Amino acid sequence: MKAIVVRQYGEADVLEAVDSEPKPSPGAGEALVKIHAAGVNFIDIYQRRGSYPVGLPYIPGLEAAGEVEAVGDKVRLVRPGDRVAYTGHPGSYSQYTAIDEEKLIILPVEMSFEQGAAFPLQGMTAHYLIHEFRKPGPGDTVLIHAAAGGVGGLLVQWARHLGANVIATVSTAEKAAAARDLGANDVILYTKEDFAAETKRITQGRGADLILDGVGKSTFPGDLDAVARRGHVVIYGAASGPADPVSPNALMPESISLSGGRLNNFTATREELLRRANAVLGAIQDGWLKLRIEVLPLEKAAEAHRLLEGRKSTGKLILC
Repeated sequence: MKAIVVRQYGEADVLEAVDSEPKPSPGAGEALVKIHAAGVNFIDIYQRRGSYPVGLPYIPGLEAAGEVEAVGDKVRLVRPGDRVAYTGHPGSYSQYTAIDEEKLIILPVEMSFEQGAAFPLQGMTAHYLIHEFRKPGPGDTVLIHAAAGGVGGLLVQWARHLGANVIATVSTAEKAAAARDLGANDVILYTKEDFAAETKRITQGRGADLILDGVGKSTFPGDLDAVARRGHVVIYGAASGPADPVSPNALMPESISLSGGRLNNFTATREELLRRANAVLGAIQDGWLKLRIEVLPLEKAAEAHRLLEGRKSTGKLILC
């Protein structure tokens, strides 16, 4: 079985393409999925670096789409031939995986495997970030960091769909154009401008009602200046490193709310998993939520990681 293997933590070159991994067999309650497309996410980079340690050696990747090839005993939710997607299961940078049937999402017949691998982690992350903390609506301002990235681009579209004004921060002029195409009302090049000051200027001194931050260390201090009175800041990633600590008392003068989010806590049951997945799939089918996908062959996993780490990608990176 072809796969990417990590034998030691480090930079992207530790991602080794091999053709000697054993093909797994499904156990009770599991399905054997032939993987056609795997999603690349920042958590794959954190694990590869050792920031989120996993046992070595290991096959990276937590998200994929493919076809059920076989099932183990007592499987009742899927059958051979079903087209499925999943997230939250290790080892997707490979040709096969054996996975708990409870994690599988049935793909609509018109959806490609590339789309199937692109929506679960980032789409459901966007769903909980928009709906679980302070659901925006008309008259609200939402500040979205890394707005041309995978999650960021979906957040821009979802917030605009709900009628909010969106301020997007990006690193390059090319990404600024992408954020505008996705519907952002205003775009700030944080590499050239003080995004907190610009946010206050755009909102006539009020600030953003909701800030969604997957960048972390380099942006969080500015979040506390850019947020509105009684506004909400949500940290859901650490692309630039973990955010520095803040005293809870520092939130009191403007009555700021601060939250942290992680997808597995918002897909804790199968009912919740399917509710979020179906909401994302429905939005894609309705045509207002669009996936932007860049496809690379599996053996170029290291290149995909470098693109993501260097913030040179726009949209979702997929390995096939």
